[in-house]
Amino acid sequence: MADNSQYQNILVAVDGSKATAGVLEAGIKAALRNNAHLDILTITQVDQLNDGYSDAGPSDDQTYSAVHATRGRMDDLKQKAQNAGVTDVSIHIRFGNPKRVIAREFPADHHSDLIVIGASGLSGVERLMIGSVTNYVSRTAHCDVLVVRATEGFQK
Repeated sequence: MADNSQYQNILVAVDGSKATAGVLEAGIKAALRNNAHLDILTITQVDQLNDGYSDAGPSDDQTYSAVHATRGRMDDLKQKAQNAGVTDVSIHIRFGNPKRVIAREFPADHHSDLIVIGASGLSGVERLMIGSVTNYVSRTAHCDVLVVRATEGFQK
């Protein structure tokens, strides 16, 4: 069966920043245009869950609470995609380095052929310290990358 869709598996990487709404909107539009599966992904870095002064990771209860809260927000994003008409949507919460997970690991596991990501979710200081996830993804991903720039409409 021939498929005229350019993309079949679209990855939308969100981080909870102000750019999330615009990134999701662009991913939804791409999924609808291509009748594609939509994966909504967020990455939790374990070192973000502690105070940064210790090598000790968070307790099981802290990890559960963080994942539970994130799951609720991701369920809301999934519902928005479904309300917009996307019928095949999955949400994912992963732990690890966002650069590697978004650029390589997740797309390999889920056969993503388009990654939709925000131009920047970090402050200028954070970007200087740890580097831009978006820059890394756009340089190293093996599939197309759509970088969504924040606009007034997306910063709600």
